Amino acid sequence: MMQLHQISDKPQPAAALPGWPVLRLGFRPFYLGAALLACLSVPVWAAAFLGYFDLRLDLPPLLWHGHEMLFGFAAGVVVGFLLTAVKAWTGLETARGPLLGALILLWLAARIAALGAPYGVFMALDMALLPAAALVLLRVLIKAGNKRNIPLVSLLLLMTLANLAFHLSVLGVITWSAVSALYAQLALIMMVVCVMTGRVVPMFTKNVTPGLVINVSRRFEMTLLAVTAVTLALWVLQAPAALLGLASALAAVLHAVRLWHWHPQVTLKRPILWILHLSYAWTPLGFALLALAQWGLVGVSLAVHAFAIGVIGGLIIGMITRTARGHTGRPLMASRGEVVAYVLVLLAAVARVLVPALQPAWYAYAVEAAACLWAVAFAIYLVIYTPWLTQTRLDGKDG
Repeated sequence: MMQLHQISDKPQPAAALPGWPVLRLGFRPFYLGAALLACLSVPVWAAAFLGYFDLRLDLPPLLWHGHEMLFGFAAGVVVGFLLTAVKAWTGLETARGPLLGALILLWLAARIAALGAPYGVFMALDMALLPAAALVLLRVLIKAGNKRNIPLVSLLLLMTLANLAFHLSVLGVITWSAVSALYAQLALIMMVVCVMTGRVVPMFTKNVTPGLVINVSRRFEMTLLAVTAVTLALWVLQAPAALLGLASALAAVLHAVRLWHWHPQVTLKRPILWILHLSYAWTPLGFALLALAQWGLVGVSLAVHAFAIGVIGGLIIGMITRTARGHTGRPLMASRGEVVAYVLVLLAAVARVLVPALQPAWYAYAVEAAACLWAVAFAIYLVIYTPWLTQTRLDGKDG
């Protein structure tokens, strides 16, 4: 009896977690898929754009590039982030296992279909992911009574409308240009960025800086978001240049003030933090370039890529390292390889935006350099994070 009693008191091993690790939480497959798309598609586009080979698709190559970066890469990261964040906010499961597998396969199928499937097939697959993800998230938020974050889910539905407008424009069903639909998607992603950075960047900065006080009034935040939304709407709707120029200049000033309030200088020794501040710094620069474009001083493409590479690309590489580290049970300290990836993305923005602005004759070299820097950055991410995101957390917990 004594032996049996002693045996029964021994700690039992933890029960094995169900399912593949990669399908336990949304950030895992979507971060990997988005990084792979970023790594492969940008060099392909740049090579075709520079005339190294002929990229034959149903979509004009420029539209394919813009669509895949905004509705493939960026939207994929947004979906993965929200599936992960909503679970953290509510304590309820969002998507895992077969459901999460279906969502990532839908995303992947659309990326493949863009390369050669009949356009109707590509459109159907491409249109399905965002509303499906929105329904999953909305169900969880309503069940948890978390009304504060429902507007973020509504942005997924607005992205769906922008995607529909893109496809209908390509098919000739509507007269609104497909480029304007891409601008609409870029604007919506920028609004997500503006909302989320206002929540997390000051919090992250204060958490690691004892005694730091960051006071940004709610009135200022609401004013900034309103001006940003109006400015982006004026841009998408092709408002008169004088009006858009003034609105863009005001938005640039407000975002610069916001960044100044966040005390970016205290992050210099913490790469996992300074990447967020430096990426956000492209926001006032992007709006300043948008203002200059309305006055005929620069091309609007510089503003587009300041937003797309500097802001969105930089924040994505920062957040998909930070959140993946946290949700795999690893310390929030960037390794040397991750710091290299941060620097490469920011250099890609410099090459694509500032070099052509200062030396237009170097445009082709700048595009080539930016594509290479960008691709290597996300290749580094894949090398470091693929083993982590396909295995169970270090602490053995679920997620």
